[in-house]
Amino acid sequence: MPVVVKPEAPGDERGALLAYLDAQRGGIRRALHGLTEEQARSTPSASALSLAGVLKHVAYGERGWLRRLKADDGAQPDIAAQAAEWQQSFTPREDESVESLLAFYEQAAREIDDAVRALDSVDETFDSPKVPWDEGGTRSWRWALLHLIEETARHAGHADVIRESIDGKGAFDLVFETGTMPEPDWAAFGADPLK
Repeated sequence: MPVVVKPEAPGDERGALLAYLDAQRGGIRRALHGLTEEQARSTPSASALSLAGVLKHVAYGERGWLRRLKADDGAQPDIAAQAAEWQQSFTPREDESVESLLAFYEQAAREIDDAVRALDSVDETFDSPKVPWDEGGTRSWRWALLHLIEETARHAGHADVIRESIDGKGAFDLVFETGTMPEPDWAAFGADPLK
């Protein structure tokens, strides 16, 4: 896989974590590059996931973490509402276009990045309430960022498989096609992994 992570300044752990998160976000965005609405909503693999559904889900996931970052009242979450939102996050509504979901994702990502940059340290902690999908407890923002990277990478992998099932384009193809990085002179290396 091409290295698309921007290098951080030496010793900038927060910058490195945000750069890796952004690289995984980019994989999801690139998987949608050049597709029609119909293709983005299609479910061509064994999974019921579509690329538009993956996009909506990760956007809602980041928004959920943003809520935790901004919460300071210690209130118990509305578990039923959160579970319903999670379930609905995999399927875009008719009025949610890929363009609008990308804008929503970009806004959620920007807000997460800004909030994390505003922390004094990623060692800062927050109390995560016990919910059916998380046993709760005290977490650091380093832990939360690593979790976001893990979840986004998992879904970027789903997006790769779905995209390849649609038109055969893999992550390498899309990195070069979108100009994320220039395609190297493969002959200089003696091989072309795309052929």
